[in-house]
This record gives sequence, structure tokens and C-alpha cells, in this order.
Amino acid sequence: MLVSIRHTTHYSYDTASAFSVQRLRLTPFDNETQKIRSWTVETEGMENAALYVDGFGNRVHFLSHAKPYESLTITASGEVETEDRGGVVGNLGEAANPLVFLRATPRTESSPEIDALADGLAHREGLDRLHHLLEAIAELVVYDTTATHQGTTAAEAFAAGQGVCQDHAHIFIAAARRLGMPARYVTGYLHVDSEENFAAHHAWAEGWVPNLGWVGFDAANHICPTERYVRLACGFDSTSAAPITGSRRGGGTESLAVDVVVRQQQQ
Repeated sequence: MLVSIRHTTHYSYDTASAFSVQRLRLTPFDNETQKIRSWTVETEGMENAALYVDGFGNRVHFLSHAKPYESLTITASGEVETEDRGGVVGNLGEAANPLVFLRATPRTESSPEIDALADGLAHREGLDRLHHLLEAIAELVVYDTTATHQGTTAAEAFAAGQGVCQDHAHIFIAAARRLGMPARYVTGYLHVDSEENFAAHHAWAEGWVPNLGWVGFDAANHICPTERYVRLACGFDSTSAAPITGSRRGGGTESLAVDVVVRQQQQ
């Protein structure tokens, strides 16, 4: 499938920001499931940004703004050719050992309830174990956009039995790590069929399976990623893998608007 993506993030402030630095994880890269046909990231000062690959394999632009500004728009866009490989992205050649993804974070800390779910699958092996974990979380945690917020933890969402893709991914990661299987958070894009042909930024989890490498699991949609998914970046949790992170001095109250459009193109 050939998909086009346009991801626009607009910041505005009630007073001028004096200085800021940002890390942009907005550049996808080739792997077994996708080939990048074209891609650009546009924003003020982009020509001076430093580009590097971090330990998780993410393409990162490091950008600083030394001049005062009251608004800032960042637009990532391009075309990606995708292939359905049953969620298997394999070994991506990252510097980080997969075992680092056994480390818990505040948002992926487990709970007695999540531990019980994971322990019930301990008799299963490898990939089969993770597929059963996907099924269990999809059935136990209802998708609800009003039930959680950006700071909700895996334990809180699982106790509530409700959440969004971020929560499903965090719960999957917590349970997989309980089973001694490295797991991580992935951000990207999902094309869905609708009248508007529109989809938002999406998130799912990946688990490490010996002899296969990284395999994606989207409990929010009850499937492994298909050709409708475009992988962008990964990390320990939603904060670690966020498309844009940074800090600023000044600016007062910040307002944020995000618009993501994913369309299928003719091959």
C-alpha cells in the first residue's frame, strides 16, 4: 500500500518564548514493513538542525530557537510504501540491546492485576504468549477516548478497564516485561477507511521474540500491524517515544493543536 501522510503540530503562546530546544522524532525509516518514498520535516530554523540516530534507532532532529516567537508550526509529510508482514519488523540493527526494554518506567509499572494476567500466560512460549496477551488486553480494556489522559499509567488504565491506544500499549508492555520479554512503545500512523479518509497519530507496542526480532501488537485494534501502519519511532513508553519533546524559557501558557491526515495513494 502507498500512503501519504501530513502531520502538523502548531504551538502558540500568550507571551513570546525567549528560547527553546526540541527533539523531533518525526522521520520514519526503511524496514521490513515499509519503504520511504519521500519525506520532509519543515519548521523555522530546520536548516540548522542537527540530525542523528539515537540508541533506539530513531531518526532525531535536534533544533534550537534563540529568537523570541509567539507561535511555531512543525509539519512532517511524505509518502511511504508499506507491506503486511504480520507485525514482524525484525532486527533493526539498533545500538541498544533488546534487554534494555525490560526496564520499567512510571507509566509502565505493573500492578498485582497486570501481574496476574501475565502469570496466567507464563506456560505459553514466545510468540504464542504475546499473541494471547494481545487478545486478553483487547478483551479486558475497552477503547474509550474520554476515560484516560496523557499521564495515565498502565496500572490505572487496566484497573479502569478503559483507555486509548497509549494505555493499551503501556499495559501490554508492563505485562510482557513481567514475563521477562523485552517490550517497547511505538508511535506511528494508521490509515483507516472512512468517508474523510482520515486517521490520527497512533501508538502500539512491540515485543522481542528470539529468531524473529521485534514484532508489533496493537491491542487497541485487536491486531498486529498490517500494511495500514507506518512506524515512526520507539521508546520505553509514550514519553520516551514522543514525536516532539523539548523545553523552553518564557512563553507563558502554551496552546497545542495537532492535525494528522493519512491517505491511500494509487501505486
